[in-house]
Amino acid sequence: MVYRVGKAWKLGHPDRVCAQYTVKCLSKFEAAVPAVPQASLISHKESFLNDQQLQARQKELREQYRQVSEQKLNLDLTRGKPSTEQLCQSDALDGILANDYLCADGSDSRNYGGIMGIPEARKFAAEYLETTPSRTMVGGNSSLQMMYQVVIGAHFHGVSGPESAWMAEASKTGSQVKFLCPAPGYDRHFSVCEALNISMIPVTMTAEGPDMDQVEALLKADPMIKGIWCVPKYSNPDGVVYSAAVVARMAQLGKIAGANFRIMWDNAYAEHHLVDNPPTLANILALSEAAGTLDNVVVIGSTSKITHAGAGIAFIASSEANLASLADQLGISTIGPDKINQLRHMRFLKDMSALRALMQGHRKILQPKFDSVLQALESGLAGKTVNGQALGSWTKPQGGYFVLFDTQPGLADKVVKLTAAAGVKLTPAGSTYPYKKDPNDSNIRLAPSFPSVKDIEAAMRVFVLCVELATIEKALGL
Repeated sequence: MVYRVGKAWKLGHPDRVCAQYTVKCLSKFEAAVPAVPQASLISHKESFLNDQQLQARQKELREQYRQVSEQKLNLDLTRGKPSTEQLCQSDALDGILANDYLCADGSDSRNYGGIMGIPEARKFAAEYLETTPSRTMVGGNSSLQMMYQVVIGAHFHGVSGPESAWMAEASKTGSQVKFLCPAPGYDRHFSVCEALNISMIPVTMTAEGPDMDQVEALLKADPMIKGIWCVPKYSNPDGVVYSAAVVARMAQLGKIAGANFRIMWDNAYAEHHLVDNPPTLANILALSEAAGTLDNVVVIGSTSKITHAGAGIAFIASSEANLASLADQLGISTIGPDKINQLRHMRFLKDMSALRALMQGHRKILQPKFDSVLQALESGLAGKTVNGQALGSWTKPQGGYFVLFDTQPGLADKVVKLTAAAGVKLTPAGSTYPYKKDPNDSNIRLAPSFPSVKDIEAAMRVFVLCVELATIEKALGL
């Protein structure tokens, strides 16, 4: 399906842009993000380049690349980190307790215990994750750590005793534990599997989420597939929001999967909107409870990109049985989480209304940065073709922390290396796929949250230059 938006076309789904025009090449490096309106650059079906023109353009671009390399830039678009300005929005956390350390139940947050989290934090987590407090656990600052603990516990110790351990079943059957990995996806999820020698099976991402026909077929064929990684809202890195139909089918997976299967539902960007009327995500916990598969679902969230990234709180929701098992396993390594941090977050955030007001502040900071990336791509690449193919396509996310760019096949690694040599660091090519193997070598994740708008503009000029240079040099066989 093709959606038209102004002068651009969105291919595959409404958030991927790939213009259907040809644009005359610009001779100046600065013209990669020109100040003139895009319409003035576009001429419908205008002059495709022949080999002679490509060679001349390649020389121009190489000279521009030499000039920018001499600037010794040091710019970074690698990780989705909040900026200092975003972090400062939550500086009231410091000192907010004012020597009052008592929790809602009268317990002292300074003391041992409370492995499930303080009552008010569990109540808040329940509202955030759309469940009940009895089905939540609140931990330290890292949701990734909680996910790792869930996976490592199920893998080695079992979800309901040693006989339920994934490794025990693998040993009995002479097989290997496997995970489904929608790709492109989150590289740190894949790292968990690699660390535990869990085999990863890529699953195609669509405009509505993972290809559920593929997911269901794989699960029916192999009971040793024990989990699937999901970032269901503003998915990292393509910004997809899972459709209601996909979530409903997800809730049924426990009925067709092998024993002790787990859906790792990492809802990291639940409130991280970039639009006025954000899309909604169906409640997988409610759907799973109705389907009788609640044990198969683990939902995770955190305040890492809401308050202080390195000092937030993480929370998890699942069945009471799953949480009791997790608490038993955690109890071996800790007597309780940082309850003082949980308490100060509850005094600061108070409720979801306060959280959403805070997130509007984040949006005001992030919006110009995403706009800068998209403007650079539209102005510098929209409409340019080589051998009849667009130089790239990209997403226009409604929320989250990333813009996903696809080069022509076989060029992502070259583009990333070119930008790095020119002083702009990007996430390594392939990182968004299991084992860092992008089958098309085309996927590049852009993370504009941390740098300033000025630095983003400079970085994107380099990126646009490198995309065009790499594409033309490939066409010339260089």
